[in-house]
Amino acid sequence: MKVGTANEATRISWIKGVLSRIPAGSRILDAGAGERRFRSFCSHLNYVSQDFARYDGKGDGRGLQTGSWNQDGLDIICDISLIPESDSSFDSIMCIEVFEHLPNPHLALKEFSRLLRPGGWLILTAPFCSLTHFAPYHFYSGFNRYFYENQLQEYRLDILELESNGNFFEYLAQEVRRIPSIMEQYAGSRPKLADRVAMSLLLKLLGRCSRNDHGSDAMLCFGYHVLARKR
Repeated sequence: MKVGTANEATRISWIKGVLSRIPAGSRILDAGAGERRFRSFCSHLNYVSQDFARYDGKGDGRGLQTGSWNQDGLDIICDISLIPESDSSFDSIMCIEVFEHLPNPHLALKEFSRLLRPGGWLILTAPFCSLTHFAPYHFYSGFNRYFYENQLQEYRLDILELESNGNFFEYLAQEVRRIPSIMEQYAGSRPKLADRVAMSLLLKLLGRCSRNDHGSDAMLCFGYHVLARKR
């Protein structure tokens, strides 16, 4: 795959793999489910979706917006920190690329810990660094590994897997590829021939560096994939 283009594909592959390991019939909560894009990976599970259902695709018009957003079919519409389900009522909870949109993600972790049965899994991903998107519902630019290592244990959640997605060079390449659309939106122009040549050369450099990478994800990456177990 071309440098800077594997962010989403890598994350989806990891999510699909983890969900396939959950025993059939288990009850799973998709917290902050949005358009329920991962429901198809849960056909063997008792799937329950939750979202606050206030984002409409347009937001406040700032930053990156989707344009449209369909949340028909949600099972539960409520605040993510106040989900009307009983204690220990879920075998697993997944929360995918949601934490940057929560004013207080600590309250969500507290609620997940309440809802998970002992031994249940929390499947969590969030960006390490992100541009403003879904505004005005964007409160954090990202989370590094130390957030998870420090905070999850406070809510009786033991980390089983903590994997970085991408690296410094992959992240920079992703943003270089975004330059034409950002130029058009904010600078009122498109890249000229010399600009496209420069970007192409830079992407070649970043690709070579990424292939030879030895741990630059510690400095910057797309985000982290976290699997934790409730004590």
